Amino acid sequence: MSGTLLTGGTVVTMDPEVEDLERGDVLVRGDRIVAVGADLGAHPDAAEAAVVDTSGRIVAPGFVDTHRHAWQAQMRRGIPDVSDLGSYVMSTLGEVAPRYTPHDMYVGTRLAALTALDAGITTMLDFSHNSRTSAHSDAAIRALADTGIRGVHASMGPHFGVWDHQWPGDLERLCTVHQGAADGLVTIRLAALATDEVAGPGLAYGNKLAAVARDLGLGVSVDAVFGTPSSRAILGWAEADLLGPGVCLIHATGLTPPAWRAVGESGTTVSLAPSSEAQIGLESAVPAVDEALAAGIRPGLSIDVEVAVAGDMFTQMRTLLAIQRMRAVRGAYGSGRPVPDRITTRDVLDFATRQGARTIGLGEVTGALSPGRQADLIVVDAGDVNTMPLNDAVGTLVLGADARNIETVMVAGGIRKAHGRLVGVDVDVLREEVTASRDRIVAASG
Repeated sequence: MSGTLLTGGTVVTMDPEVEDLERGDVLVRGDRIVAVGADLGAHPDAAEAAVVDTSGRIVAPGFVDTHRHAWQAQMRRGIPDVSDLGSYVMSTLGEVAPRYTPHDMYVGTRLAALTALDAGITTMLDFSHNSRTSAHSDAAIRALADTGIRGVHASMGPHFGVWDHQWPGDLERLCTVHQGAADGLVTIRLAALATDEVAGPGLAYGNKLAAVARDLGLGVSVDAVFGTPSSRAILGWAEADLLGPGVCLIHATGLTPPAWRAVGESGTTVSLAPSSEAQIGLESAVPAVDEALAAGIRPGLSIDVEVAVAGDMFTQMRTLLAIQRMRAVRGAYGSGRPVPDRITTRDVLDFATRQGARTIGLGEVTGALSPGRQADLIVVDAGDVNTMPLNDAVGTLVLGADARNIETVMVAGGIRKAHGRLVGVDVDVLREEVTASRDRIVAASG
């Protein structure tokens, strides 16, 4: 393992214990970061390392997407002006999802993962809620493994339509066959809904599903956490001791103060999806960042549904920053409510990296550049027309950069994007596969 020495770039570590460097080095050996420092040329592990000049670039942790319904990717932006959650549920989950074959699951999940990698997302939680058969689940997991992303397969049964009802029983098999696949890059998680309002009690988190997760040693991601019904559910989970750091609540819009206290006191984590919450109008339509911070929770960020929103983390960071600061400023104009502090660009970058990793149980693995962590990182050109000149690295990452500026993406020391292009991906062939899958699904859906 000769390793790689990234040298001369501006290093943004996102680890409070490892300072940022205006000009510094990151040394990678195997799948891990060995050292971060001002000049690592004399480091013993640097002797045989391949040297990569990152002058004029920013070296930063890869982004962590804590919740995306990846199987939908070939239908992306199919309903760009969807009016509310109900319209999305009936069109995508009610009409389109039942038409998916295992092959369609593979194609959509692979497209989503490759798109994530291209945009600097090195870890993606796939909230795979179209597990109609065991083959559907296997195909989705295989797609994650084949792309080389750090993929978390969060498995849930479908909302509507015909399916085998093999879930959640099939989770034990998924863990036996797939947990730790792709040299440890793939992990399994249980996914559920907050309440039984939409799809019935079988998909709702509670004692039964919590026992499944506990017996298999799995974390839990709970989607559709909205408003008063979810607030009541949260208080019930707290009373039954079903909350904690291994549970992630997704969205958490419109929750009551007692529910937030229960979430904060239990150490439960929260995933926000800023663009879908605001654009689709999920409960209050306001990403609950202030409520989370007030409860002592630093949230992770996520994409959610590409059928209606953008699929990159830059959009999520900018959306959250703008909405929160607008809310804070408006609060100062006679609302009579407490005025939250304005969050910063470093806050949202923290949410998109280190906090995201912690939110889905990978806080000791990825999310920051520090010795011992997995080498999941990005190299961003700070000399492009939209990023030059480099005055503030964090500000550039949050407010200036986009996917075109990401030159290199590394996951566990492996190069997934180099010289601005995905490695080993024939985009023409990918386009043909995606289009054929989309056309078949549309034809089947009428």
